[in-house]
Amino acid sequence: MHKFVIENLSLRYSDGNESLKNINLKIPANSITGLFGPAGGGKSSVLRVLNRLNDLADVKEITGQVTIFSQDGSSLNILDPKLDLISLRRRVAMVFARPIVLPMSIRENLTYGLKLTGVKDQTRLQQAVESSLVKAALWDEVKDRLDNPAVALSGGQQQRLCIARSLVLEPEVILLDEPTSGLDPISTGKVENSLQELKQHYTIILVPHSIQQAARTADQAAFFLQGELIEYATGSIMFLNAANKKTQDYIQGRFG
Repeated sequence: MHKFVIENLSLRYSDGNESLKNINLKIPANSITGLFGPAGGGKSSVLRVLNRLNDLADVKEITGQVTIFSQDGSSLNILDPKLDLISLRRRVAMVFARPIVLPMSIRENLTYGLKLTGVKDQTRLQQAVESSLVKAALWDEVKDRLDNPAVALSGGQQQRLCIARSLVLEPEVILLDEPTSGLDPISTGKVENSLQELKQHYTIILVPHSIQQAARTADQAAFFLQGELIEYATGSIMFLNAANKKTQDYIQGRFG
């Protein structure tokens, strides 16, 4: 089952830069799709399109269609100007490269969004805290200090807290833009391991911080270069036997 179908997607910013050029891509549900390539290739622009964060950028023109599907087979065109963006962003969560924790306790970081939606039941709030932290592989490390400031956590823990915070509102999709770029290898491994567990329940789209991470994590991989989708294949094929010479050269470190 496909979670997203991207058809003829093009994006141009007001400065004249064409970030995406006629992208066609089908992203399956309950898997990790890695978008990789040199800086400026369009990877992050794709992520921002998927939950309409590009609305906050200086976009001159965007064309094409991006469809998100529900489990019941119903669908929405994400680019529909009448789309309820709050509802979309609850379905499609975003985690950025730099962890941004709220100046609150660990617990409050997780319950803040639920309280904004009107949830007051303490049992439900506590269940959401524990469930999200377990899914983000952080529960065992913080369960005895939930009322401590979140800023006291290590960088890797803060990033996993951000992932947990994105899970509290029960999204269908998690977008991650280089979520381990500032982390040490041990913390990076913990995040990657949690993603393998999370894909059983969520669709994950990841911009990795390295080719090695893409090869370790991606069930499907898409190579972007100068706004174009050069190649799309399963990860096992892409990183061992890429079909396109440009992809081969990039994976082997000949440019980028």
